[in-house]
Amino acid sequence: MKDVNILAIESSCDETSMAIVRNGVECVHLTVLTQMDTHALFGGVVPEIASRMHTENITMVFEETLTKAKMTMDDIDAVAVTYSPGLLGSLLVGVEFAKTLSFIYKKPLIAVNHIAGHIYANNLESPMKFPLLALVVSGGHTDLILMKGDYKFTKIGGTLDDAIGECYDKVARVIDLGYPGGPKIEKAALEGEHSYDLPIPMNDDSFNMSFSGLKSSIINLVHNEKQRGNEIRKNDLARSFQDVAVDELVRKTELAIKKYKVKNMIIAGGVSANKYLRKEIKKVTDKYKVNLSVPRMAYCTDNAAMIGAAAYPLYLKGEFADFSLNATSSDEIY
Repeated sequence: MKDVNILAIESSCDETSMAIVRNGVECVHLTVLTQMDTHALFGGVVPEIASRMHTENITMVFEETLTKAKMTMDDIDAVAVTYSPGLLGSLLVGVEFAKTLSFIYKKPLIAVNHIAGHIYANNLESPMKFPLLALVVSGGHTDLILMKGDYKFTKIGGTLDDAIGECYDKVARVIDLGYPGGPKIEKAALEGEHSYDLPIPMNDDSFNMSFSGLKSSIINLVHNEKQRGNEIRKNDLARSFQDVAVDELVRKTELAIKKYKVKNMIIAGGVSANKYLRKEIKKVTDKYKVNLSVPRMAYCTDNAAMIGAAAYPLYLKGEFADFSLNATSSDEIY
């Protein structure tokens, strides 16, 4: 069978990224241009700035990707792009660029959901084996997904309020650790002790989770301590928060493994880069003899390689988009 090279585009938030992915499993080249330093000045992503920077950078990223891969558009079989979910202005830059490439070079256009991309990033390590349990953890999603085959998603549980990544960012901000919150809290937690008493969220037998109460308790704690003139032990609070938050994810994951008796599991999304989460989930999968797959760090955060991997099954099924494709901020896949 002829190799299939997909040019993939990801611009859902603050990374302008393109990649060429071969047969859904091999990343020929990945380019990621991050805006993190710019947005850190504001304590978080500013949507208007993000979309403007995508517009300024996307042509350069396209040219660099082809050059570094030593390929031309003649070598490309299809163009894939993230169309949802994400920041609408940022998504539009990628979608319109992809449609333009598809039109000019007469290549099929493939619309990819951002969360599907995070899940299929695991195929860049080793082919996913079904059925499997997926823990999706990112700035916008915290879900437990059962997959019985390609693009066969069944949501069995998840957060009822804040996503875990959003909670990390907000907690980091309130204790003055900076942006992005995930890496900042993870680093601070390594130097801290679990010395703050925080509420345990959703301590029940369901697969649902909740993080808003945990977040609010930290906001109130910091406010009250400052009112009393007490110093906030940042490292200890980061450790206490991370212990409780990760324990929530691990407890619910273990419940799902026990009920559905899966033998394969993946972790997907930006928060899957958290080493403490990886270690604690690994303890559970080892306990139940479940095969665990987690993408390498470069494929955990937003990147176009995962979009190319997720596009490949759609290419094989001939599921192509037309030029009416539009970006949408909240299209779910399950």
